[in-house]
Amino acid sequence: MLQCIFLLSDSGEVMLEKQLSGHRVDRSICAWFWDQAISQPDPFKQQPVIASPTHYLFQVFREGITFLACTQVEMPPLMAIEFLCRVADVLNDYLGGLNEDLIKDNFVIVYELLDEMIDNGFPLTTEPNILQEMIAPPNIVSKVLSVVTGSSSNVSDTLPVATASLVPWRTADTKYANNEVYVDLVEEMDATINRDGVLVKCEINGEVQVNSHITGLPDLTLSFANPSILDDVRFHPCVRYQPWESNQILSFVPPDGQFKLMSYRIRKLKNTPIYVKPQLTSDGGACRVSILVGIRNDPGKTIDNVTLQFQLPSCILSADLTSNYGIVNILANKTCSWSIGRIPKDKAPSMSGTLVLETGLDRLHVFPTFQVGFRIMGVALSGLQIDKLDLKTVPYRFYKGFRALTRAGEFEVRS
Repeated sequence: MLQCIFLLSDSGEVMLEKQLSGHRVDRSICAWFWDQAISQPDPFKQQPVIASPTHYLFQVFREGITFLACTQVEMPPLMAIEFLCRVADVLNDYLGGLNEDLIKDNFVIVYELLDEMIDNGFPLTTEPNILQEMIAPPNIVSKVLSVVTGSSSNVSDTLPVATASLVPWRTADTKYANNEVYVDLVEEMDATINRDGVLVKCEINGEVQVNSHITGLPDLTLSFANPSILDDVRFHPCVRYQPWESNQILSFVPPDGQFKLMSYRIRKLKNTPIYVKPQLTSDGGACRVSILVGIRNDPGKTIDNVTLQFQLPSCILSADLTSNYGIVNILANKTCSWSIGRIPKDKAPSMSGTLVLETGLDRLHVFPTFQVGFRIMGVALSGLQIDKLDLKTVPYRFYKGFRALTRAGEFEVRS
């Protein structure tokens, strides 16, 4: 059972406090948490569960906002983490983003959402479709009416019918003139390449995203041509687990609108679509840099939005870097950003230049790690293929569409 939820800004300010049970949690726990976060910033933010002297803390970090939940009793940690992720997703949908100003401008709606999403410390209603029937999203009209009438509540007077349904994630009596379902495979490639150019790790983290607009209560089945390659699958509550266990078929009654049907991981891939070959030679108080970027395995689709970033070591006084393609920028925090865009077929983009070391240093002893970004529309690099999507129980025809997208996740090349 959760006892309190705090929303903290990136400066440690408590933007919102929601007590969830009769046991009141003092704000001093936030001061303790922030002191720990400052003393060990990077590793601390990666720990979802933290044991303080008085409480167990659960944290989720999104867009500069820390969602912090507290409890003093034993509970499944994944339930708390999943609930905080749901809160962050719902707020992002309602407010059109997540930042400090949006939270402060809409704190009434945030409180109303938390009232409906959790009851006495236990998660209750977390489906966006149902919440939008209960609490109207903020807009200009509602803000004007609240000023004129003096009422700031967006809560509906009637309870949605779906809250008492066996499918609480779906809005009741949905009707469309055109029935359609769109399925997107969205994948991120995480890869690590060592200084010798050897691929140390390469895996895909993917999602099956569905946008459904179908009249009534449809029953869909989605199958893959090669489901055996999937690992670490995670499903939306609408998915029936037994058909997947028996035949690797996704059988579900979809929520209305856009939602994430499942997520998955595919490990031990052998190739990456692009290569990055950095060469750094250092002597005489300077370091010469040469970086070559090109297509390693042509996926058959255009590779665009290619970027390369790296942090200049603190011992660098100045840098003079140029490229034969794209734009090179060196930011105030010593981050070098090379925007390539689309890799041309007639030449390989390259960047070269010189880094000047601080006085007294003859050679560079700390070498940067290069962060690579790219996007490929129309292909899933994991090789996952959708076989078919069928609609049961409803006699009418519907339109279905499929798309794929692969982009870089944590793709790094060490030098």
